[in-house]
Amino acid sequence: MSSDGGAADERAPGGRPAGAPAERPLRRDAEENRLRIIRAAREVFAAQGLGVGFNDIARHAGVGVGTVYRRFPDRATLVREALQGEVAQILAVADEALAAEPAWDGLMLLIGHVADLLAANLGLRDVALGPGQLSEDFDDVAERVARHVEELLERAKDEGAVRPDATPQDLTMMFLMITELAMHATASNPRAYRRYLAIFTDGLRVTGSDAPLPDRLGEADAEDVARRWTSRG
Repeated sequence: MSSDGGAADERAPGGRPAGAPAERPLRRDAEENRLRIIRAAREVFAAQGLGVGFNDIARHAGVGVGTVYRRFPDRATLVREALQGEVAQILAVADEALAAEPAWDGLMLLIGHVADLLAANLGLRDVALGPGQLSEDFDDVAERVARHVEELLERAKDEGAVRPDATPQDLTMMFLMITELAMHATASNPRAYRRYLAIFTDGLRVTGSDAPLPDRLGEADAEDVARRWTSRG
């Protein structure tokens, strides 16, 4: 009710001013194009990483690049739509690993499953490991997974299973190297990376000698390496 006693502003259901046009859902053909673009982006990102342009995605989807821009005005929106299911898978694996006992088993579960996911999807690799590649929608997931990794490492060290100088940055570098190998070995041996993953993870174990690891990589250095490695366009 207005203060001068006049009639209240009439509003349509949902809070719109009376007479204002309702927000209409996308036409069927427009919605089909949107879903086609998301599927194409998921496939192109998986094969080539996030460096691909909208032209490549439009060509793969069989639509004009203008259609891609109309449905997705920025890259972050399309990345979120295309990869949100895969990002959720990483979080689910991390949650399962954190609950495992002993911590070494949880750490190996996380490393093995995440390596499989990242090796199969370079776009997901870029999102998960590349600083600055995440949309804001994925920030919470990234922080939760990072906390899970840190907790698992510390618990495994306390149990005497993991060498005391291992760091979360070591795992980031391991994933980058393993997935790079997977990308180049796909045609000849798509499971080749599993051999080298086993060699890397065995190096995390406490051994009889446990000579110190040389040249520890700090968090800022690891982020710089990951940024350069995953920025390809």
